[in-house]
Amino acid sequence: MGRHTIQPEDETVDKVREHRLRRMAKRQGFVLLKSRPCDPLALDCGPYSLVDAGHQKIDFDLTLQQVEQILSEGQPKPDENV
Repeated sequence: MGRHTIQPEDETVDKVREHRLRRMAKRQGFVLLKSRPCDPLALDCGPYSLVDAGHQKIDFDLTLQQVEQILSEGQPKPDENV
């Protein structure tokens, strides 16, 4: 059998969401990082971290839903005055 496997629909949807959130983070001056899961068969592939361009952690141990909420709220870039 080949190297490619069929992914469950939910996993594909999460991958698409993750890529969209990476683009959102980049536009706002952040990088979205994903930690390696402890169990390679785990359904949840998080947690995620948001870091600024200087690789200072802003938020960590986030789910995709939490990342989306933070980025949608338009959190100011770390170098902007609030």
